[in-house]
Amino acid sequence: MWKTDPYNYSRRPSDEIQIGKLKMGGNNPIRVQSMANTNTNDIENSIDQVIRIVKEGADLVRLTTQGLKEVDSIKIIHDKIREKGYETPIVADIHFNANVADYAAQFIEKVRVNPGNYVSGIRTAVRHEYTDEEYHEEFLKIKERFTKLINVCKEHNTAIRIGVNHGSLSGRMLYKWGNTAEGMVASCLEFLQICKEENFNHLVISMKASNTVQMIQAVRLLVEKMEEQDFHFPIHLGVTEAGDGEDGRIKSAVGTGGLIAEGIGDTVRVSLSEDPEKEVPVGKIMRDYITARSQNTKKISIKSTKPFTIEPFKQRSTYSIRNIGGENLPIVIAQKCDHPNLKPDYLIENDIITNSKEEKFPIYNFGNAPLEAGEELIFIKTSYDELSDKILDILRKNSNIVILLEVNPENPVGEYRAFIHTLIAEGIKTPVILVGNYSENDLESLQIKSAADLGIIFVDGLANGILLQNSDSITAEKLLSVSYGILQATRVRISKTEYISCPSCGRTNFHLQDVIAKVKAKTSHLTGLKIGIMGCIVNGPGEMADADYGYVGAGIGTVMLYKKHECIERGIPEDDAVNRLIELIKNHGDWKEPIF
Repeated sequence: MWKTDPYNYSRRPSDEIQIGKLKMGGNNPIRVQSMANTNTNDIENSIDQVIRIVKEGADLVRLTTQGLKEVDSIKIIHDKIREKGYETPIVADIHFNANVADYAAQFIEKVRVNPGNYVSGIRTAVRHEYTDEEYHEEFLKIKERFTKLINVCKEHNTAIRIGVNHGSLSGRMLYKWGNTAEGMVASCLEFLQICKEENFNHLVISMKASNTVQMIQAVRLLVEKMEEQDFHFPIHLGVTEAGDGEDGRIKSAVGTGGLIAEGIGDTVRVSLSEDPEKEVPVGKIMRDYITARSQNTKKISIKSTKPFTIEPFKQRSTYSIRNIGGENLPIVIAQKCDHPNLKPDYLIENDIITNSKEEKFPIYNFGNAPLEAGEELIFIKTSYDELSDKILDILRKNSNIVILLEVNPENPVGEYRAFIHTLIAEGIKTPVILVGNYSENDLESLQIKSAADLGIIFVDGLANGILLQNSDSITAEKLLSVSYGILQATRVRISKTEYISCPSCGRTNFHLQDVIAKVKAKTSHLTGLKIGIMGCIVNGPGEMADADYGYVGAGIGTVMLYKKHECIERGIPEDDAVNRLIELIKNHGDWKEPIF
């Protein structure tokens, strides 16, 4: 799967491109960007927001561009920004209307187009069949239309982002591939092939989904397929509709941070349902934390000479001890605390682990573990550095051990992965609990760093639990919440309501943050339910495809409500929409009353 070393940070080689005065890809830093959520035709407020985003450190700023009127507005915004001394490239975000892309490409540095709706628009229903001729004819239409945009971009030295969204594949792609990572990649590769035939390399590519696992799978597959075709275009990373607050930061760090740690990514956007300038510091913390690993001199490798194939997204086979390992959900070990909704599976205090039955288990190391005593469950703390043939032999002979795996801060992902891959190669089925040790004063930094380090390990099915520790002022309650948040974001253990919410943009006709707060206030007790809260129809129904219920903005002051893929109610007044959403959940038997 990896063309680069899976254990040591090494940036994927990519082509360098120029976007205005900004260089991207190649040896340039990973660029951080954001997207304005103002109405693009509200020129003064858009200018003010763009400047706020730039002052936070954004390298690019994107604005929604629905029609020709918005192009005229974005041109004014662009020129006014330049007059004020800012050279940050402006990107036009375009859906449905190829003519808008042609027009915008004449005036600004970059346009983003979505292959799923570039020519034929979003298909909400899959055709039962396409003949080979029909499939090819639609591709020729795409090629003819997209070539026109390429020629405009060549003339004006404008870059293109080919931005594929999991929720908006064309009907043609859905017919052949389904709503899958393979379909996302196939949709992108068609456009890349056209660009190659037209000798146009001024490209950036993105594969986005609100599901972190789907996003990681799509990006990894894209890199693999591009390598096969000798494509080296820069890649833009992001978990779309990540949400707000802690959940949004953790989901973004799991998906985006996990891929950066694998050397993938030339530019990132953290999509939070908050003011867009708040996205930029999150992206910068994530980027700087992970890319600092390029300075590491210590090399990590698997400690086994046996043949071994990496199998991502496949749960590692382990034996089961009590409720740890085997088919059990990953456990959470934490300090005693008074979190209102979450409880750890095991408590830890002074190197003693206690279960719900008040049974106490000391934490040993390999030097003092009572291996001959026949104890039912033994927790042993160890690290990648300690792993040796002797320890492997002990693990091979004892099926009552659970490993608490500590790592050095210079390369956590590499050490976690190399240790567990060694066990797999040696046929050892010992369960492994990831221990994350941090020294963060700031909760946001802890959320981002721990999710980036531990999340990708859970995505690939390698771990059986989590123990998160921090040496500074972050409370036990917050550590517990982050622990469960990482498991939820990686889809390995659901402990609360999941919200799929977009970051808002100029297409949204209501105040998204207020709506999210209202929906959360009414539904946060519905553990395991997935609720989409989307600003508009462009990506809403698709990106919340695996949500149980959806709240989607329609016209000004009106909302549509969804059950799964089906729109149940249209034209609902915004003032009544949250209550109607609750009614919909009740009518389908998924409501339960909150316990206070």
